[in-house]
Amino acid sequence: MESWVPLMKIFINSVTPETEASLWLQSSFNSSSHSSFASFLSLLMQPIEPNLINTSSSIPTKQRDEILGFETDRFMWLQTLPNTVQARILSFLTYEHAKFNKHDLSKLARELLVNATEVDFWVKRAANQLLDIVSDSNFKWVTSLNLDSEEEKFEEKFGSMPAWLNESVNINGSVPVLPWLPVSVDDMNTGLPDVTREDDEDLMVDVEDIKDDKYGKVVNLETSGTRHELVNLESGLVGLVDHEVKESALRLKTRILNMESSLKVAELADEIRFLVFEKKADSLTVLSLIEPWNADDEIIPILLSRLSEGNEGDFVITTSILCSVLLPKFLELDKPAPRVLLSATIDYCKAHHKPAVYALLIPLILHKNGINNSICDVLTRIVKECLHPAHVSAICQKLLCEETTNGNEYICLPRYQHLVSKSLVWTESLFNLFQIILNHDVRLTQDSVNRLVVHVRELALRFSKSLKFANFLLCFVSKCGPLLGIHKVVLSEAVGNTSSFLTKSILSKLTSID
Repeated sequence: MESWVPLMKIFINSVTPETEASLWLQSSFNSSSHSSFASFLSLLMQPIEPNLINTSSSIPTKQRDEILGFETDRFMWLQTLPNTVQARILSFLTYEHAKFNKHDLSKLARELLVNATEVDFWVKRAANQLLDIVSDSNFKWVTSLNLDSEEEKFEEKFGSMPAWLNESVNINGSVPVLPWLPVSVDDMNTGLPDVTREDDEDLMVDVEDIKDDKYGKVVNLETSGTRHELVNLESGLVGLVDHEVKESALRLKTRILNMESSLKVAELADEIRFLVFEKKADSLTVLSLIEPWNADDEIIPILLSRLSEGNEGDFVITTSILCSVLLPKFLELDKPAPRVLLSATIDYCKAHHKPAVYALLIPLILHKNGINNSICDVLTRIVKECLHPAHVSAICQKLLCEETTNGNEYICLPRYQHLVSKSLVWTESLFNLFQIILNHDVRLTQDSVNRLVVHVRELALRFSKSLKFANFLLCFVSKCGPLLGIHKVVLSEAVGNTSSFLTKSILSKLTSID
């Protein structure tokens, strides 16, 4: 156990545990010897009796209580570690799987997935990845089948038409289009309308007209491999809303400004839900008519809760609620957000990750005037409390590496689109936000780091005396050092253009990069 203590410290404390653990492994053991690696796996899979867990002081109390609550006879030593450390170890084993015995790795992953109780989501995901990479997926078993001996049976069962099809062909006496289907050429032409190309083109024009009249411009958002279609209102009210729904929405607009009790707010929210779900009206159109962003901050939590009730999994509905209730308030934020508003926002974003990204996080970061301190505080809370670091890394890559969004990567009401830019507007607060992201153990990709270096070089003179810019640079060099080797010269020149008391420290950090 003692020989593996340095490795465990890396998993607990390192920002990039897989890379550092791999380097430590190479420097500490002969890569051609598997005995030491086997002993590490033996340690991870070592059975721990419940009574020993109860007396162990090295296991976190919460983790120990959870383990002791399971109904099982024994546990692996790996399961006594915090969930984050478990996930990091499994990720490392996936990265270095070639150095370990595949059978042992497969056994470890299966033990966690099959026999363990209440496994953490990220631990389960890492175990699945490990099992996928060490599992043998081949079809050697096919060669053991004696297919020749079964050829006649196969032809009898699957190579001939069913009896009822043969009978149909004999009855009709027609030559089939396809030999296995009793459909003749005459049958194919019967009942089909004579459609010319001009008719087809006219039909497409009609379809496009209806689509434009009803929905306006449709924006396709691709998130995690899922294609979503959302309404992007460009001007005025778009969508088929009948006169009755429009009148009802305008009445609710007046009432929302004069709410006196939480009971009336709940009733109002229920009426809005009736318009959207019972009348089948477009949610974004109805909400833009009602203007719920003008409601008092104290009633926002009730509105959010009641409007999304029963539609928690509907991406379009939850996104419409966010961009019409919360986004307008934060786009015009010039002082610290009220506590009740911020708490309601965090609770909602925790429950709706994707809508939070596309209807709040991205449009706020792309603020046309650049984010200020107040907006930065809101974004910080969302990043830290609502999103996984890997998700934040993907968002940074999207914002940094895709030069312009063209309006296709966020949702915003038309009257507020003038406050959202198509690209990042760099301010001290934006650099501060990226520093907070890096300190939150978010590992940026190499292409994201490359783009940040470009922006640093371009903006060094402009922010030469900015302490926030200097703090970002120091954090950037410290956290992303292994990815900055090819940029040492460019970064040194950029840092040389700054004149803060941190300049020497940043240059010293740059010098130590290999």
